[in-house]
Amino acid sequence: MALAKLTTAHGEARNRTPWQSYPRPQLRRDSYVNLNGEWDFTTHTDAGLPQAYDREILVPFCPESPLSGIETHFPEGTPLFYRRFFTLPEGFNRGRVLLHIGAADQTAEIYVNRKKLFSHTGGYESFSVDITGALETENELVIRCTDDLRDLSQPYGKQTMKRGGMWYTPVSGIWQTVWLESVPENYVNRIDISNTLDSATITVTPALSGKVRCGIKEFPLIDGRATVTVDEPIHWTPETPCLYDFTVFAGEDKVHSYFALRTLETKVVEGIPRLCLNGKPYFFHGLLDQGYWPDGLFTPAAPECFAEDILAMKKLGFNTLRKHIKVEPEQFYYDCDRLGMVVFQDMVNNGDYAYIRDTVRPTFFSQHRRDKNMHRDEKTRKAFLAAMKATVDQLKNHPCICYWTIFNEGWGQFDSDSVYPVLKELDGTRFIDSTSGWFRQSRSDVESLHIYFDMWHRLKKSDKPIVLSEFGGFTYAAPGHIFNPDRSYGYGGCKTAGELSQKLLDIYQSRVIPAVKQGLCGSIYTQLSDVEDEINGIVTYDRRVCKPDPEVMNTIAKALADALNTPVSV
Repeated sequence: MALAKLTTAHGEARNRTPWQSYPRPQLRRDSYVNLNGEWDFTTHTDAGLPQAYDREILVPFCPESPLSGIETHFPEGTPLFYRRFFTLPEGFNRGRVLLHIGAADQTAEIYVNRKKLFSHTGGYESFSVDITGALETENELVIRCTDDLRDLSQPYGKQTMKRGGMWYTPVSGIWQTVWLESVPENYVNRIDISNTLDSATITVTPALSGKVRCGIKEFPLIDGRATVTVDEPIHWTPETPCLYDFTVFAGEDKVHSYFALRTLETKVVEGIPRLCLNGKPYFFHGLLDQGYWPDGLFTPAAPECFAEDILAMKKLGFNTLRKHIKVEPEQFYYDCDRLGMVVFQDMVNNGDYAYIRDTVRPTFFSQHRRDKNMHRDEKTRKAFLAAMKATVDQLKNHPCICYWTIFNEGWGQFDSDSVYPVLKELDGTRFIDSTSGWFRQSRSDVESLHIYFDMWHRLKKSDKPIVLSEFGGFTYAAPGHIFNPDRSYGYGGCKTAGELSQKLLDIYQSRVIPAVKQGLCGSIYTQLSDVEDEINGIVTYDRRVCKPDPEVMNTIAKALADALNTPVSV
């Protein structure tokens, strides 16, 4: 792994280089220069690029986060300028040099040696640009980012200008790894993987020829496609997260990746529709995962934090995380792939939100509303569909992702019966939840319910597999581990950890486990961790305290598995 020389405008060497792990596990090359670390930073409203930079920021942490060294949210629309200088290691350039940005919220413009090369809009998407033609011996890289939450057309998730309750501190600018790689003139731009239970088809773009090596076996790559067969296959599950490494050789290019063998389908079993993993009914026992961190907000302090969360939840018997209206760095999905954690992946919402319309009325009164005329702004609809496609393109090779959620609780929802086939065309191999919570229409693979308070009469038999996609949210404020002592948010407050454990045991035993026999196929408890004002996490916001008794949680997991005769994740 090559490390670039990192200097500021003053020529001072910097050693703070966080997030050094390879940022794209499913398309890896040996050429890699990580540009994370301290960058020059300024805000600047005049035309052109700034001549001076008055601060430093630690990339890849957003300026609102303590880890960035800035800890400031600038007024909406303020241009944020990032600058650093780099020289390429000797022999690094193999023909073309690509600059990659894991994500920057929302619009990023790329300048190399003061030449504008590229602009990208989309705060949750990775993107890249060929910078070969602009390179010199020593190089100045400037990234200009702008973000404006007053414009609701772009996906924004749970960010809000006024944090509080279930809405969180906004994020702007770079929040994922910035890095360089070198490729030959003709190179593999992307890999697409499809599979059965005993083979995987590897498709590369452009349609190059060569070979694919998997273990000691080689398979011909003809016009960009190869089919890899596996003897005595091990099927991917949370209990057996088997991954098969492979390498693509195409001309002068060589890339490494991996696949898993697993299938998803709906079957009627003893008269009840079931979600099946590898042909067998499987109960998805999960948690809502917001993906926020007190020190880095969107970005944990180190990539290892993802694995720590995943393993902590597996030790409590959970096998599923619902990634809630956020797209993570690929490290998260890779860790779920290799450690064995199913992901229910939400699309990120845009459009306006109204508390009475979107939360109060459907929670306590009617959950029925036609959505063809909801959020009618064409710009907003197009932006959502573009972001949905980008999310699927970026993540669909990850075997851990078993389920897509299009709309959550009416947030930005529009014409879901028309959006469903668009997503089905992008990826027909996973379950699709068109309307998680309420405002259900006709086209969805599941009956998806949110149940808070005492609304359990809504959990009824259905002609579709039933998923309890949110419930619970019981609060407990662990002493010494509270983000905001003056205000808390959640449901059904508990005064002690013991009371929380008992409340969890009661709701699963009285409500969730009995519903499995009636067709419940998955349940998502709210939530993995506390987040800012929310104190309804299984662990605290700083991840230092597990609130409920692990023995109680594993008792629940075993009872759910026994109800459907499925394994317990360990």
